Amino acid sequence: MALQALLQTPATALIALSFAFPITLLVYRLFFHPLARVPGPFYASLSSLWIYTQSYRGTEASAIDALHARYGPVVRVAPNEVDISDGAALAPIYTERGGFIKAQCYSNFDIDGHPTIFSELNVAERAKRAKAVAGMFSTASLRAGNDAIKECVDRMLSRMEREATSGQVVNLLNLTRSLALDAVSAYLFGKGYNGIQEEKLSASEFVDTFVAVGRFFYLPSAVFAFVEHWSAQLDENKQHVEKSMQTVDDFVSELVEDASEDGTAYQSRLLKAGILKHETKAQCKDLMFAGTDSTGMNLAMICWFLAQYPDRYSRLRREVLEAPPSSDPQSLPYLACVIKEGLRLSMANPTRLPRVVPPSGFPFSASNGKSYNFPPGALVGCAPYSLHFNTEIFESPRSFIPERWETPTKEMVRDHIPFGLGTRQCIARNLATVELFIAVAEIARRDVLSGARIVRDKIEIVEWFNSKVKGERIELVWK
Repeated sequence: MALQALLQTPATALIALSFAFPITLLVYRLFFHPLARVPGPFYASLSSLWIYTQSYRGTEASAIDALHARYGPVVRVAPNEVDISDGAALAPIYTERGGFIKAQCYSNFDIDGHPTIFSELNVAERAKRAKAVAGMFSTASLRAGNDAIKECVDRMLSRMEREATSGQVVNLLNLTRSLALDAVSAYLFGKGYNGIQEEKLSASEFVDTFVAVGRFFYLPSAVFAFVEHWSAQLDENKQHVEKSMQTVDDFVSELVEDASEDGTAYQSRLLKAGILKHETKAQCKDLMFAGTDSTGMNLAMICWFLAQYPDRYSRLRREVLEAPPSSDPQSLPYLACVIKEGLRLSMANPTRLPRVVPPSGFPFSASNGKSYNFPPGALVGCAPYSLHFNTEIFESPRSFIPERWETPTKEMVRDHIPFGLGTRQCIARNLATVELFIAVAEIARRDVLSGARIVRDKIEIVEWFNSKVKGERIELVWK
């Protein structure tokens, strides 16, 4: 009776409801949610705070991988989210029937208010833009554009050779980022950025700022906008960031303003497809960021690994020198092994790639014999980190062993996803691959790494969606 009387007043009823609702929600998530039987720590079932925290700290990939070691290949990492470290899940999630749609959080990677080819959630809208530029990434087009890429590689290697003779420590990451940006801009936009000529790449802060957005990847859009805004305002490096952003913006604005709709460059193709100028600028920025960050990281790591293994570097050099001068680098088998192994280990994009389970649901039988039926609307995904470092698939997974790719198992091939998978994988993957093959082949041909030694015996990364190298340096010194 006392309780009934208490609840009759609006104020006390509201107070009671404010306590009852969260308790009911927590009980539902823990015991009655459709994912309640999926293994995982109880705190991840109750709130998304754990995954937000891991993402912000840059420990998401390794933290989830540790959960897999404890709970198995299927782990609940948030109330409505599941991470899967079993490669058998790749096809149904990412490739079959076009794959599941991207999660809402990808919109946090929109640029200047515009969804990009990468971040667009609407399949039809994305297809319109991708179709306009897809021809530039075909094998035939890239072969025709090899000279522009090779010219950038030659300029970068000449600079590397000069810096090697100085006796000073050389920051490979600065050089390889400069090459990647010059190559992507020269080939796609018809105008090189000329970062190789700069002592420090002027676009570095632009790239690093975009990388840091990954801290807040999973936040709801409204929360993300608030947090990202104030994070930028309070950044102690704000002036340098703004200068870098303005430099890139000026470069892109000139590209788009000077473009003609009957041209063949990336920006011209978008304009011809009816994409407005301000969005075209955003699309160009997206390509500049992605093309600089991932390819720069991958190439720097490959050089860093080769410097540690003179026998493998010598074998690579022999193969390159013995091949006919006109050979396509992608036809060289050991070079292909080196590239694949470098991509596996570099972890340019280590974290999971979340997708939305469709209305039909997602039944999945894991390799450990357990079966699950994930409900519509749940988020599921796989992470390159867990797949590439899986000891059941890759022997000594953290070691640089290019030879493993001479006789790969079907599971190795299946689980190697440095560019993602399916229709939403990196649109510029073929361009990035060509850059890597040309660059590594020329490094071997010119013997640039002769006498090179690593400075640190371990490269540590911050595990955001796009990884960040701690210290922002991958270093070699020539003795």
